[in-house]
Formats: sequence, structure tokens, C-alpha cells
Amino acid sequence: MENNDKITVEQCSQYYNIATSFLFDLDDHGLIVLTHEENTAYLDYGQLPLLEKYMRLHYDLLINMEGLEAISHLLKRVQLLHATIRHLGGEIPGY
Repeated sequence: MENNDKITVEQCSQYYNIATSFLFDLDDHGLIVLTHEENTAYLDYGQLPLLEKYMRLHYDLLINMEGLEAISHLLKRVQLLHATIRHLGGEIPGY
């Protein structure tokens, strides 16, 4: 199978200069999804912006995994509320 749409955890770790354990921790906490094929873990390219966001929060702001989970949950709630407002025909100030 071709892997044009994903990157191995090891390649990703080397590219971003982060520990592979950080990627596995994000996966364990449900913040990203790693796929496994033939004893190799992969990350879809579509998840790279999400990974970069979590990297900035974790390494720049020193937010731990539990904090990342809380932030992710709250951002999803805000997006859901914005979608609901748009569906109801309302306007969202500042958007």
C-alpha cells in the first residue's frame, strides 16, 4: 500500500525535532489518531496542523496532556456553538 498521504511517527519526530513519545501520548489521549500497519505507526498529513497546534501549546506554553485535552474539548464546543448559531441564522460577532 502506498503511504503518500501519511508520515511515519519516526519521520515526523525527526522533522519536528520532538520525541516519538509525544506523538504516542497525543494518540493515547485521543488528540490525534495514529494508524498502525506492519509494526509501523503513521500520522495522516491532514493531522499535521493539529499536531503543530498541540506542539506550540505543549512546548511553548508548557501545557500538559490533560490541559491539551481540556483545550481541545473547549475548542470543539465553541465550534459546535458557532455552527449552531449559523444554522439558526444568527451572526457571530467578530467572525
